[in-house]
Amino acid sequence: MKNLKTSFFFAAVGAGTMASHAMAGDRDVVQSFYDFLSNPSSADHATAMQHTLAEDWTSIGDYSGATKSREKFIGQIGGFGQLIPDMNWAVEEMLQDGNRFIVRGRASGTPKAPLFGVDGKGKGFEIMSIDIHTVEDGQIVQTYHVEDWAGALRQLNAD
Repeated sequence: MKNLKTSFFFAAVGAGTMASHAMAGDRDVVQSFYDFLSNPSSADHATAMQHTLAEDWTSIGDYSGATKSREKFIGQIGGFGQLIPDMNWAVEEMLQDGNRFIVRGRASGTPKAPLFGVDGKGKGFEIMSIDIHTVEDGQIVQTYHVEDWAGALRQLNAD
């Protein structure tokens, strides 16, 4: 009986260790999302994003019921790369609960043309974002996100 208890103990410890290694890889998957946001004009990062996001990935940014597909998102971010060539999206904090990751990010950049109709005349912005990613089988399957784009526009409009 003692040998059976010892076997269960080591099996449980081993399973926990394997799960933590798998989760560590998931953190890298989530980080690659922000690597693309910081390099939106890079074909290599766009290709990597095709593998990072599941084929049926959904992006949820409000309660309208509208979602964004992987292809539309990658295209939109690529457009941001043209508009904001110095875009940087830094991970300030990443928290994990099972296969869910909460990320507090800091986005910054200097648009070279009007952003959402606002011409910053060479000014930059710095905003906060909060994202909740769900990772399954090494890919992000869903992302809830909020960015302070109104704050960016206020900064670009400031005298």
